[in-house]
Amino acid sequence: MLAKWLELSPDVLILNEPTRGIDVGAKAEIYRILNGLCREGKCIIMITSEMPELLAMSDRILILSEGKVTGMLTAEEATQEMIVQCAIGG
Repeated sequence: MLAKWLELSPDVLILNEPTRGIDVGAKAEIYRILNGLCREGKCIIMITSEMPELLAMSDRILILSEGKVTGMLTAEEATQEMIVQCAIGG
């Protein structure tokens, strides 16, 4: 599915759980492709519930809780604890 959308050469990609349910090898390949797109200047908005994926792939993290923004962190300041704290409204 991702390859189909990449054929259109979009400047912005919005991906919802892009690696859910796939094996480790395919996941690594998707990460490689997404990192390459970022190096080309493309914008990727990734929605994910996987904390390791979130921390490894993000430049900035926007945390929402009950439809409201509860935090915005840079990759440098983001930790699992900070993300959870923002997510629960603390």
